Amino acid sequence: MADTETDIQAMMNDMGRRARAASAQLARLPAERTAAALRAAAGAIREQQDLILAANTKDMERATANGLSGALLDRLKLDAGRIEGAAQGVEAVAALETPVGAVIDETRRPNDMILQRVRVPLGVIGIIYESRPNVTADAGALCLRSGNAVILRGGSEALNSNRAIHAAMVAGLRQEGLPEDAIQLVQTTDRAAVGAMLTAAGLIDIIVPRGGKSLVARVQSEARVPVLAHLDGINHIFIDRAADPAKAVALAVNAKMRRTGICGAMETLLIDRAYADPAPILSALIEAGCELRGDEAARVIDQRVGAADTADWDTEYLDAICAVALVDGLDGALAHIAAHGSHHTDAIVTEDSATAERFLAEVDSAIVMHNASTQFADGGEFGLGAEIGISTGRLHARGPVALEGLTTYKWIVRGTGQTRP
Repeated sequence: MADTETDIQAMMNDMGRRARAASAQLARLPAERTAAALRAAAGAIREQQDLILAANTKDMERATANGLSGALLDRLKLDAGRIEGAAQGVEAVAALETPVGAVIDETRRPNDMILQRVRVPLGVIGIIYESRPNVTADAGALCLRSGNAVILRGGSEALNSNRAIHAAMVAGLRQEGLPEDAIQLVQTTDRAAVGAMLTAAGLIDIIVPRGGKSLVARVQSEARVPVLAHLDGINHIFIDRAADPAKAVALAVNAKMRRTGICGAMETLLIDRAYADPAPILSALIEAGCELRGDEAARVIDQRVGAADTADWDTEYLDAICAVALVDGLDGALAHIAAHGSHHTDAIVTEDSATAERFLAEVDSAIVMHNASTQFADGGEFGLGAEIGISTGRLHARGPVALEGLTTYKWIVRGTGQTRP
């Protein structure tokens, strides 16, 4: 094992050095060159659809045999529509204006020195992800368009799919003469590769984990490189006493049941005790196929609601299961979210603008919403193109992380010979 770990460490160090060299080359390229490479990559994804589907079939067969859950199988599966969606996503990123080189602000000092803050790439980004092979295309596109080199380490369950999509992305780089090392894929499934990435300070500038709780927890625990991540998506919708009944039903069902396995899905429904008629909301969720686990007050409203235990308020189900509680107005909702939320996405349904504004101001989450489904917690829906992930931290970037979130800034100072007295 020691020799294997040594070999993997050497491999990751080599990948890091090549990525660093590629990032230096990207910094000198005009933005149109990266856009052209991404358009070429999108074309290659379409041209190589049959190869990608064949690779995905192998992954699906192995994952099914290994007992992967239905939610994870759904994330893993590719079809013609999803491949076309990946190609369109790459093209959408190519069409976005790169933030690199943008002047954030400019000031002239009393001594006539001019100071600018200018956006620059982060450098080399490491992305560790599970199940979803489309991340290979999304992440590669976002990193390239923001001037960064990227090292991708997908899950073992999607290795063949990731290799096929990565080959298409590299074909786009090659066609336009960009360094192929700008988008690299770790080819081994050995977990030691993750450890090597997490300790690659000086070679990798930031790690972005996309996956389950155990993966993100490991990354946050072991990383010696800055991490951009969210651990859980324990998202709430609060139905205020002044909620429109039709909106309340529609938003609750959509937020939970549109896609239960995504991080923007509602996991807990909070209902104001003063809301006139909560029964239709619970009934609509149950009839849509959702298992409800509620407090005593919720169970009185609908006897089909199961009993919630203390763990349910802190669980990201990623399944057709939802916790339900009745709370004492806005203050009760705010207290519950503060105690059990994960700072991801929380929403209020109300026609009272003052109540809505207080919710938006006081809930400490990366995304807060008024009269909208939490399923909109997505970079594409925010007009950012594809996203590299959703950050629930408070530093650097928060919420959907796209092009701007993959940049930092440097100060540029222009003088005319000024010396400091």
